[in-house]
Amino acid sequence: METDVLGWPYERHTIELGNDDEGPVVATLVRRRAEQPTRRAVLHVHGFVDYFFQTHMADFFVEQGWDFYALDLRKYGRSLLPHQTPNFARSLTDYYPELDEAARIIREQDGHHQLLVTGHSTGGLITSLWAHSRRGQGIVDGLFLNSPFFDFNLPWAVRRPAMSVVIALTGRTPYKKMPTSGLGLYGQSLHRDYQGEWSYDLAWKPILGFPVTMGWLAAIRRGQRRLQAGLGIDAPVLVACSDRTYRGKAWHDDVHVTDSVLDVEHIVRWAPGLGPRVSIAQFNGGKHDLTLSGKEVRAEVFREVGRWVEAYLPAPGTPEIEIPPAPEDQGGRAMALEAAEAAVEKAADEADDKSGTTA
Repeated sequence: METDVLGWPYERHTIELGNDDEGPVVATLVRRRAEQPTRRAVLHVHGFVDYFFQTHMADFFVEQGWDFYALDLRKYGRSLLPHQTPNFARSLTDYYPELDEAARIIREQDGHHQLLVTGHSTGGLITSLWAHSRRGQGIVDGLFLNSPFFDFNLPWAVRRPAMSVVIALTGRTPYKKMPTSGLGLYGQSLHRDYQGEWSYDLAWKPILGFPVTMGWLAAIRRGQRRLQAGLGIDAPVLVACSDRTYRGKAWHDDVHVTDSVLDVEHIVRWAPGLGPRVSIAQFNGGKHDLTLSGKEVRAEVFREVGRWVEAYLPAPGTPEIEIPPAPEDQGGRAMALEAAEAAVEKAADEADDKSGTTA
């Protein structure tokens, strides 16, 4: 570990991932320790055109007694190298090696017994698929998905048949750039130099986003179709999003209080198929990244996350909740007591009879 660009107490570790067709590949694991030693850890995974800079999220978890980790995936943020196409991937499974290594470091090297994984947007899609693929291995204890990218925010005819045709026709040109309207409105709503309140590196998270490549588009579409077919994540899942989508093309103050990137109805529609224990929470006034919403909304988001964690991921050693006997068990117990009392009375009567006979 070395000191991160955020400065102390943030540290970072570079994960070497070999080479791909563009050359060397790395991922970056950022760490912030809680004040007191803990066996509980959070691993955060960012979205598309994103990287970890949300230190207030780390503040929240550290104050709750968790060590906080964040992973900048290959070709994102701290892990983006000069020779690479930003944010490019041929398959979402490309990210599994850095997720596996981050989990190994957190559990085996740093000695944590409990791991909560959080994923935002594209990170929510990736971590859902990864958690499903690692089910039964005791790696993920809980999953918090912040506006996960479960579907494209496009009309049905575009995101289904039309997109399938485009991907099929351009399958041999994965680096071909696709024209898009960009993420300008959302970016403007975040950065302090525009309409927002946050400061971050615009080289790693540009206002207009990075170009969308056909390879990335195909990878996302395959991942979404797999998720929509149903997963079996064996850890409890909290899916959170705004309660409203902004569909305008020009700036409006509503961008500050809605999801201007994804359709929240898609998120709510596909969430139940993640596994058997899924909770859904929607927030009035929430942005695409709920943790970057207005002050009151993000406070509500963190309160809800705190309640969910307390309910589904109690600290190791927390006493189990005592469950009162079921009515049928209570009836069985009463019958057993009656039978025992009857047996005692019978034994006493037999003893009296024997005593009288002897006399």
